[in-house]
Amino acid sequence: MIRSHVSIRDSLVVVLTLTTGAVDVTSFLALGNVFSSVVTGDLVLLGAAAGTGRPELAVHSGVALAGYLVGVLAGAPLAARWHHRDTGTWPPSVTITLAVELVILVAFSVGWELAGGHPSGAGQLALVAVLAAAMGLQAAAVRRLGQMSTTYLTSTLTALVAGLVTGSKPDGMARSLGVLAALIIGATGASVLLEEARAWLPLVILVPVGLVIVASVAGFEWVREHLTPSRGR
Repeated sequence: MIRSHVSIRDSLVVVLTLTTGAVDVTSFLALGNVFSSVVTGDLVLLGAAAGTGRPELAVHSGVALAGYLVGVLAGAPLAARWHHRDTGTWPPSVTITLAVELVILVAFSVGWELAGGHPSGAGQLALVAVLAAAMGLQAAAVRRLGQMSTTYLTSTLTALVAGLVTGSKPDGMARSLGVLAALIIGATGASVLLEEARAWLPLVILVPVGLVIVASVAGFEWVREHLTPSRGR
């Protein structure tokens, strides 16, 4: 992959992480104190629920974990298709997987609005499952690109700090800094909307993924070949 494509790819990965931050804040603050993408956190919450006798926490964290796994199971084979068309910013199969994620996030947004921004009971659990499935799809799509992630960032932070203290510059340092910052920015934006304007929350979740899909499609070599008029015409 040429340098310009790497730069665009890394930028799009950073933008995707805005959605991750927004989704995790939403699931934690509004959907039962669980995470949609931090699966290790949900596993810890399952253990905490067992140790403290809190069945509601076990149900919410179990639903989040199950939703994420379903997303990965569906997204991994989808993102791995069409190896021979790995041109441009990234394989078209990655964008297709992200498009499926966007559809699921739209479904979440509809459910969120129908609940007036205050889901409860079975509706809350359903929205947790939907968000977690979307994050599973996103994780599977980004994993197709190599050693990077927009959902589980502990290893990203570890590699970055280890590289700084040992004097070895880790690969994708700018991208690593970007995704960590984007996670905080997305979380901050969602938190503000949850406090001030819950009806607008879906925007901070949907817009980053939508922008990434549009930008990645514009970068496909086969799109340029078939849709861009040649100079000789």
